[in-house]
Amino acid sequence: MPAVTCDQLVKRYGAVVAVDGLSFSVERGECFGLLGPNGAGKTTTIEILEGLLEPDAGGVEILGLRWRTAERELRQRLGIQLQETQLAEKLTVEETLRVFRSFYHRGRTIDELLAIVELESKRGSWVGRLSGGQKQRLAVACALAGDPDLLFLDEPTTGLDPQSRRQLWDLLKRFRQDGGTLVLTTHYMDEAETLCDRVAIIDHGGMIAQGTPRDLIAALGAPRVVTHSGTLEDVFVSLTGRHLREE
Repeated sequence: MPAVTCDQLVKRYGAVVAVDGLSFSVERGECFGLLGPNGAGKTTTIEILEGLLEPDAGGVEILGLRWRTAERELRQRLGIQLQETQLAEKLTVEETLRVFRSFYHRGRTIDELLAIVELESKRGSWVGRLSGGQKQRLAVACALAGDPDLLFLDEPTTGLDPQSRRQLWDLLKRFRQDGGTLVLTTHYMDEAETLCDRVAIIDHGGMIAQGTPRDLIAALGAPRVVTHSGTLEDVFVSLTGRHLREE
């Protein structure tokens, strides 16, 4: 049974259709990426999958369960890192992790979480004094507090420097190696190529391409983009256009 099944999902905001008949599935143990330009419907889709929004039509199953009948169980089995996770700046790193760990019946110890995200030396530091990369790693540690089966990440490395991004990539790869499933959104095509087994490129709320990064590059990158060596970014720009988009 897939970890995520999304069937003909629709979400409207007045006259605006944010998600328009979207369907895909995520297999257990894989990393699946949702890619798209600003306003494509990525965050709306992932918030529906996380149980934060109700769809107007279509169905969602998470770990074989539905939000309406199994919300409490699902909350215990998921980890969620929002696009802008706001943590209390006057709490220490350890206090923050203890708060999040208290939400779950099972999970990792505080020492384990600190080791996973390499923040042992910041245990007693205020959150407000952490660097951007350290805050992002702490946000992921909070998402891992319940030892989740499925982890949702919404643009996890936006604004980070290259070293911090690669540290976070290594952390997510270790989560995968331990059998976890990942669903992420990102604007960084190199990130998707590095982390994702499969990606879905969406625009105007609908699916325009789906497959492995390598297959999409082979099928769509070379014929439609003039490059010496095709990349997933070439595919993305080719499919979604070169003009800028506002949020």
